[in-house]
Amino acid sequence: MPTLLDKLWQAHRVASAGGGQDLIHIDRILLHDLSGARALAELAEKGHAIAHPALAFATPDHAVATGPGRTAETFPAGARGVALLREGAARHGIRLFDLGQDGQGIVHVMGPELGIVLPGLTVICGDSHTCTNGGLGALAFGVGSSELAHALATQTLRLAKPKAMRVRFEGAFPLGTTAKDAVLAAIGRLGTGAGAGFAIEWAGSAVRALEVEQRLTLCNLSIEMGARMGFIAPDERVFAWIAGRDYAPRGAAWEAAVAAWRGLASDEDAAFDADHVIDAGAIAPQVTWGTSPEHVIAVDAPIPAPEAAPDPARRKAWADALAYQGLEPGRPLAGTRVDWVFIGSCTNARLSDLREAARMVRGRRVAPGVTAWVVPGSVRVKRAAEEEGLDRVFRDAGFDWREPGCSLCVAANGEAVPPGARCVSTSNRNFVGRQGKGARTHLASPAMAAAAAVTGRITDIRRPF
Repeated sequence: MPTLLDKLWQAHRVASAGGGQDLIHIDRILLHDLSGARALAELAEKGHAIAHPALAFATPDHAVATGPGRTAETFPAGARGVALLREGAARHGIRLFDLGQDGQGIVHVMGPELGIVLPGLTVICGDSHTCTNGGLGALAFGVGSSELAHALATQTLRLAKPKAMRVRFEGAFPLGTTAKDAVLAAIGRLGTGAGAGFAIEWAGSAVRALEVEQRLTLCNLSIEMGARMGFIAPDERVFAWIAGRDYAPRGAAWEAAVAAWRGLASDEDAAFDADHVIDAGAIAPQVTWGTSPEHVIAVDAPIPAPEAAPDPARRKAWADALAYQGLEPGRPLAGTRVDWVFIGSCTNARLSDLREAARMVRGRRVAPGVTAWVVPGSVRVKRAAEEEGLDRVFRDAGFDWREPGCSLCVAANGEAVPPGARCVSTSNRNFVGRQGKGARTHLASPAMAAAAAVTGRITDIRRPF
């Protein structure tokens, strides 16, 4: 019987493309100021038109500064990409959510919040974290600039169907454990290569209990487990979250859409190529210690020794990671001093994330010597947070409250963690140099990051601090 992957794939399969690939129809194309700008420039160079401009949406996010009062020129090296995005969108009639405009934001935040992304759609963007959108039940995945240009011109892509993997979190997450902790724990257990060649369906009782924004966080890190696609079967919670959004269907079209969406689930007896079960109740708040998302442990666990690695290659990788991070095996990760804290990115910059962080910060002050930033995921998130007074909570505590953008997640916008500085980050990658040359990154949830900011050290939020 079919899996959800089978249903999504078959609904979009146009024809066999030969060589083990299919021609797949693409429903939505999201563009940002790096890959999107390049794809639009490539179309201009080749003289191609866009097949369906109404199905493409653009916003600058990656290479723009996030300081108050920023413009496209604040970070000069990124200004050309923004200009190309603006020019291409105007030329082809693509809806652009520009800096300062309602709807602008990190591409994987604004797509769902505007209702551009809907259950059952195929969604692409020139960004590997497009899988985030699978939290709504979409088949969403990142592509390269040339694939992006091809899809803009034809509304199709040639793709090989991935294998189907299911990862089930059964039981209930304990207090203090979030979707971010859950997915980091899964990556730590299964490895960053476990999902290669697969599409991951995240499932189980603990996943069904998650709010929608947490589901987006869970799917965001599918690529960190090696899978290009990750998704969750949509349910009534998702439908209620989407209802009334700008690009969501209305009236009779809404009723018809929901009726169709209710069929977007794997059949009860569907067979998966790989199936994993994880005890949700056993997952503690997680923090990465090394330079890969799979270098992760519970906050109260000791830093592992390279000798404990399962093979020589990983033994060396662990040793190199510890040397880069300036950590000693056997010592507790909790209590490690930090210099920077970043709350933001397409992983954890939605309103619920900011609420979670503010709960830890309220009535406290950023520790001496710590630089702490909050970068909302979109103009709408920023506005809603300000209406709730969350910006005052952060500002009163000594955080920088900034404009929407990718910021310190990717350090491609003139914003970076200084060399040698240790940063607790709510983003998705802790690679060498990801947040700046020589920066030392620890991935964690918004609550864990906020606690680190006010204590000046990696802190177990389950205990008083």
